[in-house]
Amino acid sequence: MSERKALLRAYKERKVEPGVYAVRCTTTGEVWVGATPDLATRQSGVWFTLKLGSHREPSLQAAWKAHGEAAFVFEPVEVVDTEGLDSFTRNSRLKDRRDHWVRAMGAKGLN
Repeated sequence: MSERKALLRAYKERKVEPGVYAVRCTTTGEVWVGATPDLATRQSGVWFTLKLGSHREPSLQAAWKAHGEAAFVFEPVEVVDTEGLDSFTRNSRLKDRRDHWVRAMGAKGLN
């Protein structure tokens, strides 16, 4: 089997962990909290939109522009068990946990 096929198979077979994450600006201490169906891939998506200048949260985009990529860290906060749930219930549970962490951390919520 080629290395590419092996890597693709490993990616497809990996365990996906839904959960809550925080993006923290180490310069200002600001925190943004979001939820995702796949914690392992979320940072690359957030960083991609920030680098393009197209992130949907204006305050996060402005902080990124002001302080640069080096000032930001991505932190998984909680893995959320959604096993056996339909998509509506899974999304609702993720949103509830995100809202909990927004309050607990005094953060801004990400959609």
